Amino acid sequence: MAPLLEAMGIAKYFGAITALHDVNFHVDHGEVLGVVGDNGAGKSTLMKILSGLFAPSEGELLFDGKSVRFNSPKDARRLGIEMVYQDFALAGNMPIYENIYLGREPGRKFGPLTIVDHPRARQMAADHLERLHIQVKSVEQNTEDLSGGQRQAVAIARATAFQARLVIMDEPTAALAIKEVGKVLDLVRGLKQHGVAVIIISHRMDDIFYCCDRVMALYQGTNFAEAPLASTNRNEVIGWIMGHKGNTEALAHDRLNDRPAP
Repeated sequence: MAPLLEAMGIAKYFGAITALHDVNFHVDHGEVLGVVGDNGAGKSTLMKILSGLFAPSEGELLFDGKSVRFNSPKDARRLGIEMVYQDFALAGNMPIYENIYLGREPGRKFGPLTIVDHPRARQMAADHLERLHIQVKSVEQNTEDLSGGQRQAVAIARATAFQARLVIMDEPTAALAIKEVGKVLDLVRGLKQHGVAVIIISHRMDDIFYCCDRVMALYQGTNFAEAPLASTNRNEVIGWIMGHKGNTEALAHDRLNDRPAP
């Protein structure tokens, strides 16, 4: 079976700056893939290409084995690719159910206008949150009244409300309290059980090793290393982030203690 999404020979140039060069990448159906790399390694740029925000300067994308080109995030969404950003991108003064269906509200259309069916939207939102085991007091709560973990859960619910096949998450636990991190990572693992593939960008090794099936590292804008989680360890992956494939235990110790490697 072909990978769900594959990138071949991807490059991205911003004027004289090369953000990515000759990147090869794939994520399989129902797989949770961790993407790691230091600041400036090209992680976010690659994800923006995969989600349709940027067009690649070179290379090809394939979805279900077929060549695709995204002119906007709408093109990616039509195939079931959704992006969840670190800042949640929620409207704080609007209730949960309106955030979940914002821009894609159920109702009757009259030309460019939609008369929203609010009772139906509330019920759809409640049913969807229940399927994902997301607990809130009411779908009519404003999102600004939720905890960070609950807001991240709502952002994930919004991303999966329209038959998502791949959800890309940029540092999903970075802004969360420690007690909320586990709930969000359990939600990620739950998406896998629903057949949804997930890509997680994270600097947190605990996140990667808790919920991912495979990890890949970018270094200076290109592929560096990758492996199934069962075939690697935290120290090795930290070494990849630093651009080193040998003596990873010593390098990881230095990294964690904020000392330069010898």
